[in-house]
Amino acid sequence: MAIFRKIKVMRKLACYTLLVLATSSCFSQDSVWWARTTGKYPFMEYGIGDDRLGGAKMGYLDSNILVKIVDSFNTDYKVKLSATHSAYIAKTSVVLLNKQPARPQVHNSHLSGSIKVYGDSAFDYVAVGLDERLPYHGFQLINPSRVAIDIFGVTSNTNWITQLRTTKEIKNTWYEQVEDDVLRVYIQLKHTQHWGHSLSYDSAGKHLVVRIRRQPVLDIRRLRIALDAGHGGDNSGASGGTSKVLEKDYTLLIAKELEKTLKKIGVKTVFMTREKDTSLTMPERMDLLSAFNPHFLVSIHLNSAGSDTVQGTSTYYRYIGFRPLSVAILNQMLTLGLKEYGNVGNFNFSLSGPTDYPNALVEVAFLSNPADEKKILSPKFRKAVAQKIYLGIVEWLKQLQ
Repeated sequence: MAIFRKIKVMRKLACYTLLVLATSSCFSQDSVWWARTTGKYPFMEYGIGDDRLGGAKMGYLDSNILVKIVDSFNTDYKVKLSATHSAYIAKTSVVLLNKQPARPQVHNSHLSGSIKVYGDSAFDYVAVGLDERLPYHGFQLINPSRVAIDIFGVTSNTNWITQLRTTKEIKNTWYEQVEDDVLRVYIQLKHTQHWGHSLSYDSAGKHLVVRIRRQPVLDIRRLRIALDAGHGGDNSGASGGTSKVLEKDYTLLIAKELEKTLKKIGVKTVFMTREKDTSLTMPERMDLLSAFNPHFLVSIHLNSAGSDTVQGTSTYYRYIGFRPLSVAILNQMLTLGLKEYGNVGNFNFSLSGPTDYPNALVEVAFLSNPADEKKILSPKFRKAVAQKIYLGIVEWLKQLQ
């Protein structure tokens, strides 16, 4: 018996060591590990597949959120969100707490509290009372414009939503118990355009707060516009097929031309994530943009393909509520005589990830295509690109009047 006990203890120690080393052999149906999110910009993914931009992201999470770990795959943990929902999170984005026996599924293990809808001088808010910092997934809906939030592991325990007249953008708020352990909160907006939302827990961790951005005055001269010149520093991006010029240099030239165009027509507040050949990580760019708090962002890139016959211009967005800006810019870019490469949605690019403000990425043309490359090398063409992006922004704003 002593031998068996010793083997059991050794197996337990080995299991914990293997868990930390990213194996999956320690997980079983009779136990789970609990963890809390940590670090900057933790996010969940739908699965373990990856492309050159990483896995398909569900969305970012706040820190210190309680998650249930049920399996391990290479650099990710599998998270059990509810009875029928799972996701994956990077091991570097969580801190393991302890291992506990798995209990029979209890759908109402966490209960919601009352909901409050209110506004201050700058934003509208929806605060959902909760007894724990639980995972969530927010998404945009259109026609009519709404923000929907799924809160996992929660059963409703409230009969009221208090709505104050201090709101200016929120039209209606309601909730549904879409599954026994998934509470969905809907926030209907007054305007067609989504201007951004963010999710976080309050300092006490007792409310999940959805911050809704209000529609600004639709005068381009009064908007806070952010421009991102793709790549930079030690990240050179694509290179020209003939000229061997670097993407990082020409995205900066185009971004500066666009900044000049905007300032010339009277835009007072233009922010550049970089103004020279600077190395910036994506989290650093996101920090800079968060601090600037733009009304919208335009990222400038140059495309590349394995074949030099591929050419054209394209725009990209991730969230459906932000698509109109990318479509309006593409419409104007096509008047330059460029071929259409398309308007690409659900784009898994880091700067397309924040929900706080509308954003569009512009792939001006293909450096790998000789005809497109020749255009990119022309100062006259780059000036025309800046003008067309500006006109696309103006077209978008007119559609919202």
